[in-house]
Amino acid sequence: MTIPSLPLSKAADGTTPEMPLLGFGTWQIRGDAAYQAVRDALEAGYRHLDTATMYGNEAEVGRALKDSGVPRDEVFVTTKLPPERAGKERATLDASLRALGLDTIDLWLIHWPPSRGRAVGVWRQFLAAREAGQIRAAGVSNFGIDEIDELFAETGERPAVNQIRFGPTLWDPAEVAAHRERGIVVEGYSPFKTTNLHDPVLTGIATAHGVDPARIVLRWHIQHEIVVIPKSKTPERIARNADVDGFALTDHEMAAIDNLGRHRRH
Repeated sequence: MTIPSLPLSKAADGTTPEMPLLGFGTWQIRGDAAYQAVRDALEAGYRHLDTATMYGNEAEVGRALKDSGVPRDEVFVTTKLPPERAGKERATLDASLRALGLDTIDLWLIHWPPSRGRAVGVWRQFLAAREAGQIRAAGVSNFGIDEIDELFAETGERPAVNQIRFGPTLWDPAEVAAHRERGIVVEGYSPFKTTNLHDPVLTGIATAHGVDPARIVLRWHIQHEIVVIPKSKTPERIARNADVDGFALTDHEMAAIDNLGRHRRH
């Protein structure tokens, strides 16, 4: 498959990391199931893997990547720091690098805002890790715009990415615009948990394209240039979710799906 990527802010070595718009999520998948799911995802063509310290599967993700034979520089790897590890950033990052078997992580996220007053200190450690070359890009997850603005006010640096719960029913153009005005990539997680895949809008569009509604949701994210990270343990579904570049939604179809989020704008 051919999935477009979005450029992030420059890494310490002067290169610009490219983040694929479609990634593979690994939340709630552990042990052998996590290893096999990542192997299946890489076989299906995914080149973006999303994990986290709190998922307890970094070692399996790293081992699957190594065993897959896919060159490391072809795969974008994200992991995340639990907020309760504030003050222990370096040790946590070192542990993530060891578990993943990597020298560098492409994107490290603060998983949730730490307890009040600690976010800026954690963010400074993230920027230091980027300058040290241990990570290529630094970002956040589940942060509000006000919390992001505080990081910038104190350090002069904004996150490259904010990973948030997202899907058609959560579509809010003002929220997306606020991120983009700040040069922040929006990444959505739980695209199916937040969506009624039986909604007639989605099923009708899916029928018109000869695909399932899940792929309509993924294609909608991609055409909006919002990174999306579906997850599954089923090889067939993993492969099917990766098959999103053989069709395109029309402007009318995109607008109809956008309208599923109309309650957010009232």
